[in-house]
Amino acid sequence: MHQDGQWLNEIEGEAAGAETYATKEEAVAAGRELAKKQKTEHVIHNLDGRIAERNSFGSDPREAPR
Repeated sequence: MHQDGQWLNEIEGEAAGAETYATKEEAVAAGRELAKKQKTEHVIHNLDGRIAERNSFGSDPREAPR
């Protein structure tokens, strides 16, 4: 998410402050690694706030097509 001229990594459901990055690329890379560690979903937003990409690194409740 982009806010006040910086890109943010937020963890859904956590009240703690978000980590900030100068570029979207830095935020995406850090967010991806965190999502992999926490085995969760990684959601990437565009500058306008719309979701650009969504990746799951954890237990996906949906069964994958075979």
